[in-house]
Amino acid sequence: MPESTLIQPENHWAIWAILIAVATFGLWAETTRWGVRVSGFVVAIGTTFVLANLSIIPSTAPAFDLVWSYFVPLAIPLLLFKADIVRIVREAGSMLIAYAIGAVGTVLGTLLAFKVVPLGEHAWQLAGIFCATYVGGSMNFVATAEALQLHESDLIAAGIAADNLIMTLYFILLLTLPTISFLRKTFSLRTEEDEAGDAREVQAQGSGQEWNALALGKAVAIAAALCAVGFALSDLTGIKGTGILFITALVVILATALPRQMGQIVGADQVGTFLMYIFFAVIGASANIGIVMRVGPKLFLFAALILSVHLTFLLVAGKLLKLRLDELVIASNANMGGPTTAAAMAVARKWDALVIPAILCGTLGYAVATFIGVALAHWLR
Repeated sequence: MPESTLIQPENHWAIWAILIAVATFGLWAETTRWGVRVSGFVVAIGTTFVLANLSIIPSTAPAFDLVWSYFVPLAIPLLLFKADIVRIVREAGSMLIAYAIGAVGTVLGTLLAFKVVPLGEHAWQLAGIFCATYVGGSMNFVATAEALQLHESDLIAAGIAADNLIMTLYFILLLTLPTISFLRKTFSLRTEEDEAGDAREVQAQGSGQEWNALALGKAVAIAAALCAVGFALSDLTGIKGTGILFITALVVILATALPRQMGQIVGADQVGTFLMYIFFAVIGASANIGIVMRVGPKLFLFAALILSVHLTFLLVAGKLLKLRLDELVIASNANMGGPTTAAAMAVARKWDALVIPAILCGTLGYAVATFIGVALAHWLR
């Protein structure tokens, strides 16, 4: 029986208008003080969630399937155009070690959470998704869900809600760690002398580059070609869900082999981010309020346990390897939030020398986390 909603599923233009408007609203929210705290992704999800539960828009529609099938795969390569592995290894320095330790801590935390918190038949998929998002960031949440063929929007919406809530609390914790006297005595911190000249280097990054129609065309054309090749390879293997993995591998190889050419295509990450916002708008519309309320608390506990093990392992191993506290804090942020939040935290703490390593480590996370999450999920299965 068709849904009784103000806007019917077949009213494609109206649905697309709402999805694009909500995605834009989420992006705008990120420019406000309240939006940064809540997260633009959550704003987008919450907006369509309310619209769907007020019977204004449908919870299923052909447009939603189009977003799953085309927008998500297209967004992945657009967000990875600068994933030059050689540069990351060469320039990230000791933060790369801290980042790797954090990734191991996330895997250990996921294994423990999987044993302790019962999540039902989809537990192995959710474990892989949360592992990926706390190794690389939110982009990997979406990519891993697609790779593992988890299309239950209710679970994904509940997972995103739990993830964003625990992330907000964890960000606050990371910001306060350098002020804790015990940790300041236990770990060394970057000095003001270490920062000399680094702010100018950060400001110089990307100068002289402008986003224009030609750059947009190049970005979308390359991303579409990579999607075509990736899904063709997936069809050859006959293994469901491998399309995203092939696409990720192909764009990383291309970004590493042609770093200058790929790096000069500006605006790709902005387009990829916008497509992701449209995806999250679809997730909000598809979510069932009963399942979100029932499963959400368990997923919050699941995420909290992963991050507790992650941080404990990172601090202990960091102390043994004599890594600085500021490096550990930013590396942990790169693990869970990706390059944008890690760089933002480095700037907020005035650790300017860590901005570029934060971006590099976060980009590496985008490149590898989906593979780690998928591998762990299938092993747990």
